Amino acid sequence: MRIIGTILGVIAGVFSIFLWIMLVFYNPYTGSSSEDVAINTFFTLCLPACLAITSSFMNKKYLMLIAFIWSLPISLYVMLTPGIFAWFIVPCITYFICFLCFSPRIKAKVIH
Repeated sequence: MRIIGTILGVIAGVFSIFLWIMLVFYNPYTGSSSEDVAINTFFTLCLPACLAITSSFMNKKYLMLIAFIWSLPISLYVMLTPGIFAWFIVPCITYFICFLCFSPRIKAKVIH
């Protein structure tokens, strides 16, 4: 499960960074990019993605949980907008799935 979590975490982080680049530099819904929007979304979307990628390589589940919680509010906000940027919720949810993949399995004892 850890390998799946690692792969999903890296893919989700890269996908989120790709969407952030589209949002800031190639946004079809605005004529020009605002510097404030770029800075705010960098701290709320791009940095959690970098943290998720780092967490995937280090197999640190608590860092993945931090990335999920950190990106959740703006991901929920952007999810309600029309267009391609509603997809920001997918990496956010994937961060939580990766957190669950990094959690140790609970082994049930079988009593005969």
